Amino acid sequence: MNIIIVGGGKEVHFLTKSFLSKGYRVTIINKDEEYCKKLARIHERANIVHGDGTKPYILEDSGAAYSQMVIALTSNDPDNLVICQVAEKMFKVIKTFAIVNDPRNIEIFKKLGVDTVISTANIISSLIEQKIAVDDITNLIPIEEGKVSIMEIEISKGYPVVGNILSDIAFPKEAVVGCIMRNGIAVIPRGNTEVKEEDKLIILSLPNVQSAVLRVIRGRTD
Repeated sequence: MNIIIVGGGKEVHFLTKSFLSKGYRVTIINKDEEYCKKLARIHERANIVHGDGTKPYILEDSGAAYSQMVIALTSNDPDNLVICQVAEKMFKVIKTFAIVNDPRNIEIFKKLGVDTVISTANIISSLIEQKIAVDDITNLIPIEEGKVSIMEIEISKGYPVVGNILSDIAFPKEAVVGCIMRNGIAVIPRGNTEVKEEDKLIILSLPNVQSAVLRVIRGRTD
């Protein structure tokens, strides 16, 4: 799979590392020449393009015509929209993905054809509203614009769930443990699977029960 990422920041590094590890071909576009040089040193297997990702000729030079996904991660919502629209309409890219900084733009982006839109503000706001302490959440992935989330929670010593089997743990009905990472090995859990210290629980849930999930696991949310 060929993937183009436009933008910068930690998200770009994480996605690039993840995609390359899966054998995908990754191209990163960024306006900052010095940043591009840094990216080239860090991600030797990625193709780094210095330029404005909103310009059709830059996307063309980056291989948009034979890419299956374009991800727009700039700090400017209008730029992210243009990137996705150009990719879809001019180069027939199958999948476009955009970050929006203003949640009010989500519906606009979707109406204008962007496949997947994520609002980081909505995610952060949801966590704050629920008074969720995120120190034990090692990963939080929103799905369908934040309607569903995947949380990765590490189990520490003294948590009330340690030593219990899943069927005895009173998780909200809107949450399910889909996988347990144990000593680097993925375990598909059943009702009789015991939760152990240092396990990492991969939990699929609705955003409004994240606080309750953490309360069950930790015994508190503060």
